[in-house]
Amino acid sequence: MRNLTAHFFGFALNMKRLPWRSYYQLCKPKVVAVMLLTVVVGMCLALPGALPWAKVFWALVGIGLSASSAAAINHLLDENIDRQMARTRYRPLPQGQLQPLQVLGFALVLGTLGIGILFSLVNALTAWLTLASLIGYAVIYTAILKRATPQNITIGGLAGAAPPLLGWTAMTGQFDPQGLLLVLIIFAWTPPHFWALAIHRKAEYAKAGVPMLPVTHGEAFTKLQILLYTLLMILTTILPYITGMSGLLYITGVMILNLRFLKHVIVLYRGQDEHAAIRTFWFSIRYIMWLFVVLLVDHYLVIT
Repeated sequence: MRNLTAHFFGFALNMKRLPWRSYYQLCKPKVVAVMLLTVVVGMCLALPGALPWAKVFWALVGIGLSASSAAAINHLLDENIDRQMARTRYRPLPQGQLQPLQVLGFALVLGTLGIGILFSLVNALTAWLTLASLIGYAVIYTAILKRATPQNITIGGLAGAAPPLLGWTAMTGQFDPQGLLLVLIIFAWTPPHFWALAIHRKAEYAKAGVPMLPVTHGEAFTKLQILLYTLLMILTTILPYITGMSGLLYITGVMILNLRFLKHVIVLYRGQDEHAAIRTFWFSIRYIMWLFVVLLVDHYLVIT
């Protein structure tokens, strides 16, 4: 405890001595940026008219800081795994650019600021949900599920699916079925998105002792699961149109995206392209980003 207290007092000095880019990298800025896009869409869909921009600003700041805190904790808990994987071996901790206590202090500062902003300037429901998401991703998924079960992504995906609901509750202060529908879309998208990467990095996950599905059940079984979850994802993306939440522009755009996603997955399933897994992974990121962009445009541009 004494060492941790001393670290907090020296935190500002450490920030001056060490490259700011190392702290910036801890935040996983690209991931957080896509996440905040889904938050904004949730905000816009929650209200029919103009948004209260002050609340929007503070909600994005609070949620963004909290997500960055969760990302930093992920770096901390995954240090040993990151050292063994080509994709992550150049992160700040494996490279010795930062020490564990510095990362922990950074994460606690960001998380405290983020949750505090949400409690004081947004609303309590959003703050509690954000805190639950932070704990769910940083602790339950990263520290427990990731190392315990090949279904880690499926079970832990709920925490990663929360951002659009956070945007919704930030504006309304209450739950709504349509906000939960946005969560369902990301929840169904997460397994095919991440299992595609897991296939591509199968050997590295096996070396690191992480029980990802391709490691424990083989690539053929994982590819089948990706295909099945993709079909489930397609069904969930149709629901906003069926429920009247979105219109013609959305359903047209999302079906084009779905067909492209399904094409990538079928190529992966057939196993005739050795690069299909990583291509599916990278397209899945563009897919979820464009899906929410189309959903947002459809909300403001009505086509009958």
